[in-house]
Order: sequence, then structure tokens, then C-alpha cells
Amino acid sequence: MVPMTDNNDFRYEPVERFGASMTNPRPWNKSALAGVELLNGRVAMLGFMAAIAGELLTGKGIVGQLALMGRWLLGSS
Repeated sequence: MVPMTDNNDFRYEPVERFGASMTNPRPWNKSALAGVELLNGRVAMLGFMAAIAGELLTGKGIVGQLALMGRWLLGSS
């Protein structure tokens, strides 16, 4: 069984009252933000590539693909 560790091993920021971070002069945790932004960028690239692949497969743009999906979900032709 894995031994439990205390929360001091993690690099989480301390819990603050609601809205305190908006007025706090403490700097942002830039290393955590860099990882989040890297993930967001990669997911956006995957979504863009999926839209391009869908356009190549269906011959319709994103609005046409949404209309096709809506018709398919509603069961109409």
C-alpha cells in the first residue's frame, strides 16, 4: 500500500477567500500557467485539425458540419 503524504509535498497555492487574488499583490504562479497554456494551445490545434479533417471528409465547412450533425442527432435526412 502506498503511504499517504502530507499536502506540503505539492506545489498548490494556498486557498484564499473569494476574490482575494484580484487584489493580492503576489505574482502569478507562472510555471503552472505556462503548463496550462501549453495544454490549451495543443488542444486548440487538435480541434482545428479535426475541423479540417471533417471538412475534407464531408466537403462542407464548419457550419455545414454542424448542420449535418444536428440533422443526424435529430434523425432527419
